Amino acid sequence: MAMEQEGLSADKEIIKPASLINRMWRWLATGLLLILFNIGGLILSLGWFTLLRLFIRNPQRLHQRTLNSIKNSFVLFLSLLRHLRVVDFKIEGAELFKQDKGCLVIANHPSLLDYVLLASCMPRCDCIVKESLLMNPFFRGVIKSAGYLVNSGSETLLDACEERLKAGGTILIFPEGTRSIEGKEITLQRGAANIALRAGCDIRVVYISCRPPMLTKQGRWYSIPPIKPQFLIKVKGKVATRDFIQEGDASPAMAARRLTHHLRTELMLKNNEK
Repeated sequence: MAMEQEGLSADKEIIKPASLINRMWRWLATGLLLILFNIGGLILSLGWFTLLRLFIRNPQRLHQRTLNSIKNSFVLFLSLLRHLRVVDFKIEGAELFKQDKGCLVIANHPSLLDYVLLASCMPRCDCIVKESLLMNPFFRGVIKSAGYLVNSGSETLLDACEERLKAGGTILIFPEGTRSIEGKEITLQRGAANIALRAGCDIRVVYISCRPPMLTKQGRWYSIPPIKPQFLIKVKGKVATRDFIQEGDASPAMAARRLTHHLRTELMLKNNEK
């Protein structure tokens, strides 16, 4: 393990690969935990959420208990990842999420674990998911029970996001639309800006880094990094969307364009700070 710590002292230093036994262990543990993650989705859907619906009649209380159950399951999963020495992670500024009622949270998206890491430390996390995930037998029940927003149509989604934010929800969105590609500049879609401007809410900026990369868009789960990956999540300040609206705007698209450019700049700055 000393070799791993030495290799992580700085990104610019030469990474000294861990022993073959260490890498084989992380390969095996990664595969087993990913299987457990999928099975956990079924257990929550078919077992725990069914019990909650039987004993909790108040819709708001049921929804909050459901979200808390998902959050706690993520905390447990991440604890296993850490204790089995698959990955390590550090979250800076997580207490700021307590201020984010009725707020949009955006982050870059380098790894498959990003949502799990953020949802594990947010008091409430309303997520936007791809419509295709409703066909996934492991997570379909979780998505429906949690009331996650499904990206099935732009106007419908905007209305649903506006309603959720004005009701005090906190929506997490990855404005790149997919996981980042290592070594390429961040490109943002305008969806996050359109949602924030439509709802009139502020945006919390979060930057995520993972060194060395793991569970990336172009990589496979079994492509085990030479050393144990380290995730660093930095929860930063808020962006006031009203500052990007100008009187002479011909359409809301102009404000969305300015806001998107600013958000990209913010995320690129965090990238340079790592």
